[in-house]
Amino acid sequence: MDSNPKDTVSDETGYIRSQNGNAPKPPAGRVLGLDVGARRIGVAVSDPLGITAQGLETLQRQNKRKDLEQLRRVIREYKVKEIVVGLPLRMSGAEGTQAEKMQVFAEELRRHFKLPVHLFDERLTSAEANRLLRETDLSIEKRGKAVDRMAAVLILQGWMERWPGR
Repeated sequence: MDSNPKDTVSDETGYIRSQNGNAPKPPAGRVLGLDVGARRIGVAVSDPLGITAQGLETLQRQNKRKDLEQLRRVIREYKVKEIVVGLPLRMSGAEGTQAEKMQVFAEELRRHFKLPVHLFDERLTSAEANRLLRETDLSIEKRGKAVDRMAAVLILQGWMERWPGR
């Protein structure tokens, strides 16, 4: 069902919403979810419909240029149209030094890839990832390697659930 362009407005997320309150129109393509740490970047990608998140191989950080090149490969391979970056807020909801770093990183991604980049509250995603992985038969070593990927899945899945049908 197409709507008249005059009946749409852009909200604070940058999505187009109809003035009658319908859900925003989704961009065509996949969404990339990132759990960014000092040493690794957990990566997840949505299915083409934006319903589920699947974890991809965790990226080992090297330097800005190489990190961006690794992300570029993923963006091209999966035809990513949007990026969600975990925002590490304090338990109080306040922003700290890490949150500021992620805002800078998100802005670098916007400039570099010319894609919409959203920040999403990642409080407790690593704890939840650890809890979920403890319930598996993975060794402690393998669980440690999977935490960043699982946290990226939780960030992306949480964002998609918060903005269903974008």
